[in-house]
Amino acid sequence: MIEAQDMVKVHTTGYSLEEVKIILNHDIKLNISGIEIEGKQGEILNVPRWIAQILESENHAKLQDINMVVELKQALVKENVQGEFELATLDSHFYIRLKSYMNTLPQQDFDKVESMLNTLVRKRQGKIVHLADSSKLTTSLSQKLTIEERLFYENIYKNAADFRNQILGDKK
Repeated sequence: MIEAQDMVKVHTTGYSLEEVKIILNHDIKLNISGIEIEGKQGEILNVPRWIAQILESENHAKLQDINMVVELKQALVKENVQGEFELATLDSHFYIRLKSYMNTLPQQDFDKVESMLNTLVRKRQGKIVHLADSSKLTTSLSQKLTIEERLFYENIYKNAADFRNQILGDKK
């Protein structure tokens, strides 16, 4: 069975390989790991995310990406609107995308976003524990969870079932 950390690494790698749009800051002609990148200033190109991040860090291009702070705020609002034991739907790679975005923020902004993230995680964690203690993971519920949350749910469900079995024993 694959470990939770390994599963997240696999999905993070997949996220890094997704194509994103960049706007070139100047004329450029590069070869990065066998991938040719050539264009004029202001041109929009599609490149793998990991290359876009390198080009942006070196001020060669601007990554055109979703503002994850807005998505985080929307997720918090949606989670607050849901019932006590109802989960709002999050994209399966929500935390992976958010963590990647947070790494680009200055420390002060990072701290604010991290505080909002902690609030969201606490809310969802409490709901997941309650749901996992009471029922198996359904397709409907699975679609509302991130990769990390699905693994958490499955662990809680298994541990709760083991605990009940330990106390109550096998049914006759």
